[in-house]
Amino acid sequence: MTDRPMRWKTIRPTFTLPQLKKLTVRSRLALGVPVLGVFAAAVAVVASVAVQGDPQLAANQADIANPDCVLQVPANPLSAKGLATPYQLSATKGHCHETNADQSAFVQATILDPATGALSVYDPLVIDKGSRPAIAPTPPTLPRGAVVGIWFGFNGDNLTLRGDTGTCVNGDHNSVFGQYAYCNAQPFFAAADNAIAGKKLVIPPLGTGKDGRPCMTTRDFGLVDQDQSDNVTTTYLQARDGRVAQDTPANETRLGTGNRLTNGSDNVLLDAFVDPALGCTPFTARDLASGKQVTSLALDELHAAARQKPPIALVPTNDPMAMDGARTSVAKTNLYRVGVNMPQINTRTETPQAYCRSLFTTGLQRTRLDARFTKAAPSPEPAAASNLFAFLAQRLAGSFDNLGCGKLLHTADPVHLKTNKAGVVVDAGL
Repeated sequence: MTDRPMRWKTIRPTFTLPQLKKLTVRSRLALGVPVLGVFAAAVAVVASVAVQGDPQLAANQADIANPDCVLQVPANPLSAKGLATPYQLSATKGHCHETNADQSAFVQATILDPATGALSVYDPLVIDKGSRPAIAPTPPTLPRGAVVGIWFGFNGDNLTLRGDTGTCVNGDHNSVFGQYAYCNAQPFFAAADNAIAGKKLVIPPLGTGKDGRPCMTTRDFGLVDQDQSDNVTTTYLQARDGRVAQDTPANETRLGTGNRLTNGSDNVLLDAFVDPALGCTPFTARDLASGKQVTSLALDELHAAARQKPPIALVPTNDPMAMDGARTSVAKTNLYRVGVNMPQINTRTETPQAYCRSLFTTGLQRTRLDARFTKAAPSPEPAAASNLFAFLAQRLAGSFDNLGCGKLLHTADPVHLKTNKAGVVVDAGL
């Protein structure tokens, strides 16, 4: 099995295309262009110019890859049958394919047994509309009275849910979140909180890292970026014929060769890169399909809610996924927070300025402190950064721009990136 390179959000201070004006990421947000859609939008502009006067090219343009996709939620998605029914990916214009790493969508369920407090994980499959799985999903066995929460990740720009979405939140009435959505999250976290209060569910301690500090969570300013707590840790297997299957040892043995589809998430960054670099251990539970111990977005958020000490990073109103275009929205931010078990925003103290200030004091200090460990750790995206420290520094520099921290704090970006001739970040001054 050969893994593809991990796909991550492009979080960089600037973006350049040939013959196009250089714009900061914040400027693109102000223009209402999704961050990850800039490249696709630019290509569409070039294509539009090219097809003028050419009917054949104009006819072919309808078949372009779309950074915005639709995901069909199956009937009764919280049931065992619904979880084992593949979600179907499609596009309203052009095409969307699950095996296109820039369009892949991911689904992850975390299940609570309210009688015992036991947690488990199950990753429903995503396939192209009209296709079949390479191997039928393994049906989960749910405990009696199970409380199921479902979360979504996406490698494109905007994922819109359709189908049986009665328990789902995809954004507000103005716009979708983007790469993130959830179903039944509030009842799931409420049941988990009850299990914790009743001492049926015990959240493990964070532990101490090699740096002598508490291990990080998804709410640590040493880890967060422009849009924290988004995407999932789900992976899928791609067969030789292009069809998709759940990522289990049995399926990997049967498929022989292929690729693993991955969702570049903050959770994967923490669980698979930062934790190992600092000698920390993520919160895991049993996967109902594979039997392995695995991570999940919900487990990470339960861990963070129980163990993260102040200052605590909570989704701010200038998070691009919580905004409506170029406008901040308290209502949309609160909807986002519901899905990751965060309290409603206190607008008097939780301001964009306060978030930027903590990110570039507490967060920058932790990044600097851990450099001796992260410089020796692998990069999640070697084509962009040569090691984990360089990746985190690049991500921090881009977040400064995306969040508008320069204007909010009246200061220049404190992260100075060093690149090689290929444009790969190899070091940084903090």
